[in-house]
Amino acid sequence: MKCLLRQVIFGMVFAICISSILAKTILVVFAFMATKPDSKLRRWTSPWVPYAIIFLCSLVQLLLCVVWLSLSPPFPEYNIHSQPGVIIAECNEGSLAAFWCMLGYLGLLSSISLIVAFFARRLPDSFNEAKFITFSILAFLSVWVSFIPATLSARGQYIIAMEVFAILSSSWALVFCMFLPKCFIIIFQPNMNSKEYLMGKDKAGTKA
Repeated sequence: MKCLLRQVIFGMVFAICISSILAKTILVVFAFMATKPDSKLRRWTSPWVPYAIIFLCSLVQLLLCVVWLSLSPPFPEYNIHSQPGVIIAECNEGSLAAFWCMLGYLGLLSSISLIVAFFARRLPDSFNEAKFITFSILAFLSVWVSFIPATLSARGQYIIAMEVFAILSSSWALVFCMFLPKCFIIIFQPNMNSKEYLMGKDKAGTKA
């Protein structure tokens, strides 16, 4: 059961995480583009929009995983070729094409989120989180892009170790790049975490 579900759970969890970041990025862009009272984009700033984005993006990954498990699911096997004289119990991914499609879809979601956040980097800085999102997605993509050639040159248990390292590194990259700047302001510069500071900064930028 662990062998059957480990990659599927990994793909679904990261799909939900990346789609949540994508939904947050799109909502930030819509919020700044819909400042005019008669703007047609105001309806896209409602709370149901990010939930719909997360649901649709996660649904695509779920369908990919269901097709994978239905046609060629992972199965346990004994590896006797990696190390002579040693039998290694490991998981065969079944269809490698399905596995790489799952990773490729995560890369697609990350790339879309990176592009949207990059174009939103010039929005007013007081309320803008696009820069944090850009750095977090860049770190996420860097980890997994380096994981691909490392996987192709490794065998057996070392692939599992590199995948665990990639999962932990990309997770911490998302956490640190997005939330560490906020924690720094809350703990060390609490005066910046106030409505008065943000409104004063916004007025100063308007006068300049």
